Amino acid sequence: MTPLLPSLAAAGLYAGTALYQALLLSRRATADKRLLGGLGALALLMHLIALHGLLLDGDALLLDFFNAASLLAAAVIALTLLTSLRVPVHNLLVLLFPLGALTALLALFAPAGTTLPIREEPGILAHILLSILAYGLLTIAVLQALLLLLQNHQLKHKHPSGIIRTFPPLQTMESLLFGFLWGGWSLLSLSLLSGALFLDDLFAQHLVHKTLLACLAWVVFGVLLWGRHQLGWRGGKAIRWTLAGFLLLMLAYFGSKLVREFILHI
Repeated sequence: MTPLLPSLAAAGLYAGTALYQALLLSRRATADKRLLGGLGALALLMHLIALHGLLLDGDALLLDFFNAASLLAAAVIALTLLTSLRVPVHNLLVLLFPLGALTALLALFAPAGTTLPIREEPGILAHILLSILAYGLLTIAVLQALLLLLQNHQLKHKHPSGIIRTFPPLQTMESLLFGFLWGGWSLLSLSLLSGALFLDDLFAQHLVHKTLLACLAWVVFGVLLWGRHQLGWRGGKAIRWTLAGFLLLMLAYFGSKLVREFILHI
């Protein structure tokens, strides 16, 4: 099936659902969770069908810059939808649905990069899957951190907006943040381990920057989790460390991928 129609359907559903949720939040109301989840799941299904056509070429995986961004957005949305069944994170979707719409369209219409197809070797695919899940959970964590920063700022200045009033209590928001960080850091650990086991040379010339930055991100998140457990880090300090680790992680993957595919053409 051609990816054109499911990509357009996914983008339209994401945009419409985000608009519906944003309008309700602006009125200090919350969206119907079942309707929000149903529309989000339908948009995600269309997104995944489109990705199937864009990513697979026989027995090879076409994981160029925009395909990778679209796949990561789909993974983040899927994880958030699943998490929202148990914990109050549905407000994150108003940020994620526009991201899903944008990446679905870019994967379809933007020029392809120069990344070579990846053959479907089980060890390599396991490494890719673990990396995507780690980035996904840590992306959710950084969005949670940004919302926590906004909530913290407005509560300190005693003028919470309508959107902030729909959030869970500050303590719950912090607990959710560190839950996502623990999950993402654990998956990142497995991703680095699988890369060491299944890639021929993790420090080859085209991988060395990615590997070093990912290891630095792993250290930053590890220190943050240690600081939370041992020193009770929270609030602004926790948010700054989260943003620093996420920036390193995004530079590790998307920064190096952007330079290689669109600047160096390798």
